[in-house]
Amino acid sequence: MNEEIEALFDDANGDLAMGELEAAVEKYRQCITLDPSFYDGWHALGMALLKLERYPEATEMLEKAVEMKPNDQFGWTSLSICHQRAGRIPEAEAAAGKARIISWGGKVKKD
Repeated sequence: MNEEIEALFDDANGDLAMGELEAAVEKYRQCITLDPSFYDGWHALGMALLKLERYPEATEMLEKAVEMKPNDQFGWTSLSICHQRAGRIPEAEAAAGKARIISWGGKVKKD
């Protein structure tokens, strides 16, 4: 990760910690604009949007994160939480199931 993205990401995390969610969202968006392959940026953006209850946007960001790292348990767990809070229970259970498979040492997608 380059220094500019690292500084933006750190600032966004500070904003998130202070409850400045909109500022965090903007900085996370800048991170993924600068580096579209930055998984942590996609995931953090999704979680910040989830905190703002912007479920469609949060879902989109978290789906991108699990697309990038399909065998990451944390991403699937976050996506499950997002679906659950949006009232999409079947989707939440499906994502939770993938997280469980990974936690048992399995894979959702072959490397």
